[in-house]
Amino acid sequence: MARTFTRLGKEITMAVKAGGPNPDMNPRLRLLMQNAKSENMPKENVERAIKKALEKDTSDYKEMFYEGYGPHGIAIYIEAATDNNQRTVANLRSYFNKLGGALGTSGMLDFLFDRKCRFTVMKKEGVNLEDLELELIDYGVEEVFEDEDEILIFAEFQSFGPIQKYLEDNGFEIKEFKFERIPNDMKKLTPEQQEEVEKLLEKIEEDEDVTNVFHNMVME
Repeated sequence: MARTFTRLGKEITMAVKAGGPNPDMNPRLRLLMQNAKSENMPKENVERAIKKALEKDTSDYKEMFYEGYGPHGIAIYIEAATDNNQRTVANLRSYFNKLGGALGTSGMLDFLFDRKCRFTVMKKEGVNLEDLELELIDYGVEEVFEDEDEILIFAEFQSFGPIQKYLEDNGFEIKEFKFERIPNDMKKLTPEQQEEVEKLLEKIEEDEDVTNVFHNMVME
C-alpha cells in the first residue's frame, strides 16, 4: 500500500509540473486523483504531492523507460519516475545481472509490447454496452467489456484524451485509469523457470523508482 501511494504521489507531482495544479484544467491530474481515490490514498497525501510539485526545490521527476530480458528469454519492460537516471539504471542493471537477465537498450522491445490505455468506469443505468461500444469506436476505442458492476474500456494510448472527455461529458464515473503495455507474443515456462523470473520481477518492483513492470510470461 505504501509503495502504491509513493508511485501515485510521484505521478501526481509530474502531472502538476506538466499541466498545473488545477484538476479542472489538467485532465491527467484529474485521472490520477481518481486513481488515488480508488486506491484509498488519503486526501492529504494527494494534496502533499500537488504542493510538492509547486515548490522550487522539489526534485524534478522524469518518466523513464527501461527494457531487458530476464531468465529464459522473458521480455521485461519497466516504467519509472526518477530524479536520478544514473541511480535507477545502476540499480536495475544489478537486479538483472544478479538474477539471470540483462538490461538492454531503449526501444529494443517496442515490437513486442503495444501501448494501450484502460478505463474502468461504473455501469450507468440505461446504457447498452453494444451501443456504447459503437459510439466509442469513433474515439479510438478497441474493446469494451462488462465485469459485474464495471465497464472496462481498452484503446490505443494516444486516444485517452478524447475518451476521457466523452466519459466525463456523458456522466460516467471513472473509477480507474491506466496506461498498459500488452505483449503480443506470450511465452510459457515450466513452474521452476517461472519462479526464477518472478524473483527478478519482485526485485524490480521493490525499487522505489519503478512505477510499472510489464512482461510476456504466461502467469500460472
